[in-house]
Amino acid sequence: MLFIFGQNEASKKVIIIDPGHGGNDSGAIGANGVLEKDVVLNIASEIIRLNRTLFEDSFDIYLTRYKDTLISLGDRTNLAKTLKADAFLSLHCNASNVISKGMEVYVHHSDKPLPKTSVWLGLFVLNESTEKLGFKKRGVKFANFQVLREVIDFCPTILIETGFVTNLDEADYFL
Repeated sequence: MLFIFGQNEASKKVIIIDPGHGGNDSGAIGANGVLEKDVVLNIASEIIRLNRTLFEDSFDIYLTRYKDTLISLGDRTNLAKTLKADAFLSLHCNASNVISKGMEVYVHHSDKPLPKTSVWLGLFVLNESTEKLGFKKRGVKFANFQVLREVIDFCPTILIETGFVTNLDEADYFL
């Protein structure tokens, strides 16, 4: 089947999914007690499952962590460089002391070509996700987070805030 489309195993796109936090770093704690580190690891595992079942392993997807362990930010970014990733997606959940809801995506601001591709990737992920989940769309924003800053020279890179664990409706969705 791969030969029909002129593809082979070597042409698979390499995607790094970075479930944020882990180990003794729980990240945000949700209104219902859900932990950010668990939510994003579950989302990353679901992405792998969907790649296998819906997309017939069309992508080579690697996680920066596969269980509840803390991986340094440097090691997370080094994985993308070592595997020559085609895209890097860091998954997080938002938190706020005031009532907030919705998803947002962050990209690194730079004049180089890859940040522009990152913006397009961020817009696509944000539009598709909010449409399917019914979450409010908070937009694509710029930030200087370490994982964005250190990977952007190698591949399109985005950091996704999947929703607010401090918002009871969104936190319940993550259970």
